[in-house]
Order: sequence, then structure tokens, then C-alpha cells
Amino acid sequence: MDPEVYCPGRGPQELFRAQQPADITEEEAHATCRSYYRCVPGGGNRMRVIHSKCGGLMFFDVELQTCQLRNKVHNCAKWEQAQKPKPKWPRNYNDETPCTAEEIECGSGECLGKERFCDDIPDCEDGSDENICSDPEMDPNAAERCNPTTCLWAEGCFCSVDGSRIPDDLPPAQTPQMIMITFTGSVSEESFKVYQEIFGKSITNKGNDCTPKATFFVSHVFSNYSAIQELHRQGHEIAVSSITNNADKNYWSSLSVADFEAEFDGGRLIAETFANISQGEILGLRVPLGRVGGNNQFRMMTEMGFLYDSSIAAPRGPSPLWPYTLTHRMPHKCIGTDQNCPTRNFTAWEMVLNELDRREDSTYSEQVTGCHLIDQCSGIVDPKQFRAFLESNLQQHYTTNRAPLGLHFTSSYFLTRQSFLREFTKWIADVAARGDFFFVTMMQAIQWMESPTEITALNNFEEWKRTCVPTGQPNCVLPNPCKRRPPRILAIEGSMALHTCMECPREYPWLYNPLGDILDLDDL
Repeated sequence: MDPEVYCPGRGPQELFRAQQPADITEEEAHATCRSYYRCVPGGGNRMRVIHSKCGGLMFFDVELQTCQLRNKVHNCAKWEQAQKPKPKWPRNYNDETPCTAEEIECGSGECLGKERFCDDIPDCEDGSDENICSDPEMDPNAAERCNPTTCLWAEGCFCSVDGSRIPDDLPPAQTPQMIMITFTGSVSEESFKVYQEIFGKSITNKGNDCTPKATFFVSHVFSNYSAIQELHRQGHEIAVSSITNNADKNYWSSLSVADFEAEFDGGRLIAETFANISQGEILGLRVPLGRVGGNNQFRMMTEMGFLYDSSIAAPRGPSPLWPYTLTHRMPHKCIGTDQNCPTRNFTAWEMVLNELDRREDSTYSEQVTGCHLIDQCSGIVDPKQFRAFLESNLQQHYTTNRAPLGLHFTSSYFLTRQSFLREFTKWIADVAARGDFFFVTMMQAIQWMESPTEITALNNFEEWKRTCVPTGQPNCVLPNPCKRRPPRILAIEGSMALHTCMECPREYPWLYNPLGDILDLDDL
């Protein structure tokens, strides 16, 4: 394939197919629908086109930019993503334009002040002022690039030019290899049993004698708050993943600041109230479906006191990335179809999702797309493969810059994979016994980054000792099954109940009514 045809104006993260006849039908295009291509540097100023293929049961979805089950892909006849109108920016020195130096020309021709671009409000007639905003190179008001001499710990700033720098420039041999296990979704009675199988055993991290911990990004519907309360008592971190868990990707990319507040600060208030968690302990969030909410999301986080987000995915590079603050530009490209990454300056941390390597042998140069959530890692079919996948990715972190390894699951992943669950618990026990590996929450990883401590001193690292070993007894044996109808139609809503050790709410907690204390006027 000719790179001069396919590569101009196309970044290395954009995937595409070979061009096809204009009259090809969707069914005819199935013959080549597994194949996809990307443009990569080929030496000098030249580009080259490389070819990859989805697994045998999958097709490439050009709009979602990922491999999907065949019956879910309906764009095999399209060879590239639909292109949105763009403003005439950046401006070349010899470009003719009717606009002043402080203005930018919209794709539709009118001139607007630079400050009106990428403010999450479409101002151009064609909306082009908001179509360049996931790329800080294009946002005329973007945060500055990382400058380690001005990014100071004392001011809550951490960045590095390529994202690979170890905090305080510790040598890798003295840096603990942190492993962050996360689960996203509702905490049901069934998933709670899985979590007890994983974390309920007498396993401790050899390096500090603390039990392994995880972070749970909780969505509201179907969650059992007595189970969430018990996970919190055991020392795990509770974070939020919205109230509605809306399945529409576009919903999350275009929410207003107020709607983000309703979804996430409302979700936090529900968890604090019905899982009896103290105010100020829930500091993290993850947007459903991996859809970043752009500058609006991070404005809300700053205003409402959220410390970190864990929704942004990064491509695989020579070394994995460390978490960073958004006081400067992200040290990597914003990846994903129509992804809406932040471009402005925010004080929040990003617990970035490093791409996991699906290759059985990471030294093999085969071009295989990775995955960020383990549920998306296709091709892992048996426990032996699963363990090899975990160990391979762990070693890629451990033998480079020891950036925290994130293992991100949905709450339902192990419900249908009992053999994987058994292998996972064995692997955790094996890794925890090695001495310089530590299973920690995301909040604990941030605490270490704020106060980098060598492996040999972690036994006395106060921030990790606070929840080192669970104490006390479960809070209640028989929680209240509060039967309240959710304010949306769900297939099994008749059997739903909000289980809590606390007092039942008057109404089902929801958007703009997180305490459930506003009566539905229709019921009066």
C-alpha cells in the first residue's frame, strides 16, 4: 500500500482499511474485514504502512478503532473514520485568512477569538471550533508542555517529558513494583463473593506484611452497599464510576460540568451515605466505557475535590507510563475514536491506563494490538495463557522503569471464568511472596509518588500502614433490602433492592436526588 496515498494527515494512532470500490456491499466487504492498517515512521521523513489482523471470530470496527465480535461490526464497507469539519488551524505563515492574529477561521468561514475554541461550547456555524480539542497540539489554549524545572512537588505537580520518569529519580532497583488491581461496575452479592475469594486469604506483601488491596470503581445500579461497606472496612479503596452507567458512549463525551457533577459527585454521595464511608475518602473516578469527558469532566473534578481520574488510555511504548498530574500536557497521544481528552491545565492526577501486551512472547516483533481493560484482551482462552499474560506484562514493567502495573477488570469478569479466578489468586500469592512487589490501591500509589520511599523502608511507610491489615468485624449480617423502584425501566427492576446497613431512603437514589430524600410527586 502506497504511504503517499494513505498517510498524509493521518496520525500513527489512526487505523484504517485498504480502500475499496465505492459500490462494494457490506456483505462483500466481510472478506477483508479482519484486516486493518496504520502509518508509522519508516526512516528519514518517509512513512510506511503496516498490516494487522483481528482474531478469527472478530472484525475490525473502523469507527470504534478496535476489533469486535463479527455480529457487532456493520462498517466493513467503510475504509476510514468519518471526518468532522476542522477550523483552519494551526495557521501557516503564508496562509491567507480574513482573521486577525487573535482570531481563528472556522471551517465554515467566520472568524472567532481564540478563547472561544475548545471551551466545550460550539460557536462556529459548523461546530468546528470543538473538533480539534482532544489534541493539545491543536487546542490554541492548551496547557504547556512538561517542564521538570517548573513542575514542583511542593505545588502538587508531577510530569515528565515522555511519561516514563520515576518519581524523585529513584533507581529502578530501589523502586517498589506496584500492582494496581481495579474492578469497574456494580458490586453485587455474586461479585462480592469473587472479591472475597481473591482477597480473603491470608496473603501479605512480603515487603511490608500488608494484605493486597484493590480499587473498586462503583456504579450505582445493582450495587449492594453493605458489600461496598465491607470492602471498605477491609482496606480496599472505593471510587466511583457514575450513577447511571449509561451505555451510550456519546453521552459521556458531551456532558456538561453540571451533569458530570450529578453523575460522579452524586455517585460519591450515595456511596458515602449508604456504605457509611467518611466524607473525603472517595477521591477517584473512572468514566464508563473508557469515554473521557474532556475539559468539562476535569473542571468538575477540580470544583468538587476529586483527586484523580483513571479513564485515559495510553499507547504502548518502550517503557510504560507513570501516573501524572494534568498541570501540563499529557505525555502521550489521546487515543480512541472521537475521544475527548483534556487539553487544559488541571490539578488532578491521571492514573493512566497503560496498554497491556497480548503477545505470548513479548520479545517477538509481531504486530498485535494491545488492550487496556482485561475484558478486551481477546485470545486468552485458558488459565495457563492467562497466567503467562499477567507475568509477561508484570516483567515488562519490572525490568524497565517499574511504573505501576494496572490490571483493570469489569466486575463481571470472573463470574464466568472460575478457572481464571483460581489461577489469578495463585498468581497474586506467588507475586506477593517475592519481596519487591506490592498490590496497592490507586490512592496508595499516589501517596507513594508524593513521598517516594525506597523498598527497604516501606515497612515504615505510614500511608500504607493505615489500612495494612483489616481490623474489626463486618458491620452488619442482615442489611436492609430497601425496595425502591429505580427511575428508569430495567429488565429486572421488579427484583431490585438497595441493600444497605444504613436507614432506607424514601426514594431510590438517582441523579439530582442522591440521598433519595425527594419524594416523587407522581407517587403522592
